[in-house]
Amino acid sequence: MGGKAPHTEPGGTAPVALTKAAPNRPDATPSPPDATPAEPKAPNPEAPHAEDQARHLNSPLLLTMLLLLVLLMQGPIRGLLAAPVMQSWMTVFVAVVVQALPFLVLGVMLSAAIAVFVPASFFARALPKSPALAVPVAGAAGAVLPGCECASVPVAGALVRRGVAPAAALAFLLSAPAINPIVLTATAVAFPNNPEMVLARFVASLFVACAMGWLWLRLGRADWLRPPARASYDGQSKGAAFWGSVRHDVMHAGGFLVVGAMAAATLKAVVPEEWLRAAAGNPFVSVLALAVLAVLLSICSEADAFVAASLSQFSLTARLAFLVVGPMIDLKLFAMQAGTFGRGFALRFAPATFVLAVLVSVLTGAVLL
Repeated sequence: MGGKAPHTEPGGTAPVALTKAAPNRPDATPSPPDATPAEPKAPNPEAPHAEDQARHLNSPLLLTMLLLLVLLMQGPIRGLLAAPVMQSWMTVFVAVVVQALPFLVLGVMLSAAIAVFVPASFFARALPKSPALAVPVAGAAGAVLPGCECASVPVAGALVRRGVAPAAALAFLLSAPAINPIVLTATAVAFPNNPEMVLARFVASLFVACAMGWLWLRLGRADWLRPPARASYDGQSKGAAFWGSVRHDVMHAGGFLVVGAMAAATLKAVVPEEWLRAAAGNPFVSVLALAVLAVLLSICSEADAFVAASLSQFSLTARLAFLVVGPMIDLKLFAMQAGTFGRGFALRFAPATFVLAVLVSVLTGAVLL
């Protein structure tokens, strides 16, 4: 008689059969030891990026939020802009920006063309061999070679690297942004009733540039000056370097123009008139105040004449100091000079330039204005 079948729990046959059959199935081969933990460690690579974008604000989102905020608060904003003080502020701000912007763009394009397409060796061949004679020639070269202060620093560095006497390169660095044709034309447009301002700016700026060159020739030391190690446009095509320089300088100088226009509009519309009259009434305080203001505002030289013209409470001599000091030493120029020639150079050169520019502006104003 057949014996009794082995006792099994309900549902126990299948697990036993599967257990026995599993080793014979090719698709049931166990995974290698390192494959099993790899699966939970392979998350979607786009998930963290999406989470970061969800957590952090970006520029389009900020702009959208700002536009929505302006839309929601258009009533209070309209009332604020209708106030007489804001009307005066906006009038001065828009006038300064609209007048100065064409000269700024034209000056930046000419500056980029000079820096990119004119080789630095040209200046070395054109200057006299004697450093004492090369200083005034390099200073006068600024009158025919347009360039803003943002471009004059790397150009001066290239001149030193190509063997030009440092004194001559420094004279060009100071004169090019101050007496070039774009700057002088902008000054004439900004001061239509005071044409003597154009001559005064030219004379004072050229004298300061040459005097600083001769002063460096007399007292400067080689270990104070650290020439730049490489050219500004190495590794780039001429077209790429030109448009890169134009884009950088327009954005950079345009930002400072906006800041300067805002400061001029604020002084005109917000600061009490008696305060400005008190500062403008003291000849020494007015000159020093506008000289310091030029350093702090750091306005591009193609646009500073329009800001100076808007400060009508101050004397022509004080505004001349603003125009002479600004293109030679301000906050951005100090940083660029320190980065190009070394901090030790900038700490010595900038204060001396400021003092000499103020003194020469006062003397020139007493004679010509």
